Amino acid sequence: MMAALYDLILAPFVEFDFMRRALIGSFVLALSAGPMGVFLVLRRMSLVGDAMAHAILPGAAIGYLIAGLSLSAMTLGGLIAGCLVAILAGLVTRHTQLREDASLASFYIISLALGVTLVSLKGSNIDLLHVLFGSVLALDDAALILLASISSFTILVLAVIYRPLVLECVDPGFLRTISSMGAPVHLLFLCLVVINLISGFHAMGTLLAVGVLMLPAISARFWCQSVGTMMGVSCVIGILASALGLIASYHLGLASGPTIILLAGVLYFLSLLLGPQGGLLWLLRRSVHLEG
Repeated sequence: MMAALYDLILAPFVEFDFMRRALIGSFVLALSAGPMGVFLVLRRMSLVGDAMAHAILPGAAIGYLIAGLSLSAMTLGGLIAGCLVAILAGLVTRHTQLREDASLASFYIISLALGVTLVSLKGSNIDLLHVLFGSVLALDDAALILLASISSFTILVLAVIYRPLVLECVDPGFLRTISSMGAPVHLLFLCLVVINLISGFHAMGTLLAVGVLMLPAISARFWCQSVGTMMGVSCVIGILASALGLIASYHLGLASGPTIILLAGVLYFLSLLLGPQGGLLWLLRRSVHLEG
């Protein structure tokens, strides 16, 4: 029995360095992506995260054209592109009749098409798949250092701006009356979203990076109400999905990144069904109790 459990759970990580790197990278990513996803959910910006994930693609593609699959070039390109799209979308929203979601949707569609076209100019289909879907099993020491640095920086900045960020989620009008921190905090938060999506991009690719941000956070919403607890639960769900996804992909011969996101999706559906804060079974039980 113990030998079977060892072969199933521990053996892949004990025997292979690339599996250990993938596990560490996924865990580090979950520690910063979980809290960021919680604030995106509370601020009703879930689709903004999706738009920003695709916005980094042209910059990463330009970095790829210049230096190939270079970690530093693609990171810098993605950072510049993500910040540029965020600024342009904000300017369009401020100076036209378009709402922020519409302007972001426009830029995200254009960015996705431009990024795929740029990668296709030089790379093969394998390179395109690497950019779009990532390769968590290919994380090297430099990538792990980058992910750990982004995660540490994100947690530190969130600790500094935690109070105004929570207050803006609850009552942005009140925050504007007592402080001028609302706009700077919002811009800083968007920058954190961009760098965390870049972190997710190196592991999961541009199409799946947003799943690491959003699915654990949305799942956590069904289990707790306080912001701090929700952040912790989202990290736990992200770590659990990463470990289970890597184990399943190893034994079943599946792509690791999509498998991790699918396991996060399974945990989301379980939370939707069983979660005490609005889960379907709890709502059904309450309805039956009220009828009785």
